[in-house]
Amino acid sequence: MNEAVKEVGPMVRVLETAEFHEAVHALTPEIAVFDCDGTLWSGDAGTGFMAWTIEHGVISKEATDWLLGRYEEYKAGTVSEVEICGEMVQVYRGLTEAQVRGAAAEFFAAKIEKNIFPEMLELVTALQAKGVDIWAVSSTNDWVVEEGVKRFGIPSNRVLSARVRIANGVVTDEILDVPTDEGKVASLKDAGILAPDAVFGNSVHDAAMLAIARGAFPVNPTAALVERSVAEGWALYYPASVVPLVG
Repeated sequence: MNEAVKEVGPMVRVLETAEFHEAVHALTPEIAVFDCDGTLWSGDAGTGFMAWTIEHGVISKEATDWLLGRYEEYKAGTVSEVEICGEMVQVYRGLTEAQVRGAAAEFFAAKIEKNIFPEMLELVTALQAKGVDIWAVSSTNDWVVEEGVKRFGIPSNRVLSARVRIANGVVTDEILDVPTDEGKVASLKDAGILAPDAVFGNSVHDAAMLAIARGAFPVNPTAALVERSVAEGWALYYPASVVPLVG
């Protein structure tokens, strides 16, 4: 028996890589939608970028103290997912967009690029070769997401992510979008995508958009998404570097 099956329990099917790719291609999708953190690469690039910019003095001490306080409240459950994701973009207000994009490029290359799942890169590349329209949807800020998905050949006009208004090249605190939970479905709808053929996500915050897909593919799922997947009958997939260990 597959080790991942033994770990997550007998009520859910876990796909091997070949089965996973075959299941996706069998849909002959025209539109495929991918979450990013935990789905295209391991780790939380949004929180990682927050920590990296604090460590490298990109934001002021005052902004750092405020954001860390809010993050503690988020972990305590008194600040919502959508609030903290928005605030983690707003905190860069007053900096130039060029400064933040430069920081995002340096951060991603140093901390996240090595965590890209080769199996997901292979899948995206194969789908693109077939002319599939690929979208990335994430509650992480647009600077990091757009930098990261360059590795997958996904252009910025196919990225829906947490973002604020830029005025004369300067970051403001005016929120334009924070795609998380039902907000991911809303952002896709605004882009004209009502029923994507295939959706890939790793957390319960992706469940709403997984539910609107013709084919739902939980990848590297969190415990909460495993539970939802059991209820929905969604098969799971774990890239080799994150297959759950037994015992």
